[in-house]
Amino acid sequence: MARALCVLLVPLTLAPLVPTARGADPVVVGHRGLPKHAPEETLATFAACAELRVAFELDVRRTRDGQLVCLHDDTVTRTTTGTGKVGELSLRELRQFDAGKKFDPAFAGEKVPTLEEVFALLRDRKSAVLVAVDLKEADCEADAVKLAEKYGVLKQLVFIGVTIEKPAVREKLLSANNDSACAALSPAANKLDDAIADKTCSWVYVRFVPTADEVKRVHAAGKKVFLVGPLVMGHEPENWAKGRAAGVDAILTDHPLECRAGWRTEKK
Repeated sequence: MARALCVLLVPLTLAPLVPTARGADPVVVGHRGLPKHAPEETLATFAACAELRVAFELDVRRTRDGQLVCLHDDTVTRTTTGTGKVGELSLRELRQFDAGKKFDPAFAGEKVPTLEEVFALLRDRKSAVLVAVDLKEADCEADAVKLAEKYGVLKQLVFIGVTIEKPAVREKLLSANNDSACAALSPAANKLDDAIADKTCSWVYVRFVPTADEVKRVHAAGKKVFLVGPLVMGHEPENWAKGRAAGVDAILTDHPLECRAGWRTEKK
């Protein structure tokens, strides 16, 4: 499988894939892994991120039998060979579906991973990359934190998803472990002060490109800035550059390799 991923990454080999020191550059976070190069939310894409030192985002849902798995949609139809809602399927049933070959036959055999498997991968690869954990459902907080503690990865996580809009979810995460890093949403600049003042978050999740002064205000409060949304999700070099110039701490995009490679090229 690693060989298959390398084949699909060939167009990018003009630039070195292992990053050099990035200094104050934002952490580039791959949305659902490396979605242009490997099937989203699979161990193949997360392992590639770990090897390439690329931060990544994943989504968490609960199966019918209570297992936490990584899948964006509430059904398996789009990304796997199966059908049905995640919450109506057992983990055993979910494992019968192929989560790779719809993306490319080279990835046939990939399965929907459990959150525990992803955390184990991070531990076993000794990968300290940032991971944005998008909780798609409430009442997953304590179990997600417990798994993170088990594999020693809690300090490299930032919780997003329902976390960003629900103070009660942030409170549950912090109750499970006070070291849980929670993000709170600031959808527009005029809402920034609310997130800065929020006692339950250590990250501010912005869907607009902030100014340098706005980022400084967040940093002055001891918090970090996570730039997300349509302005940076696609291939948006101009907006990536604006976020970088403003000093944001992380950027979520479907094109993490291209974003990072572009910044390395600038430094040469």
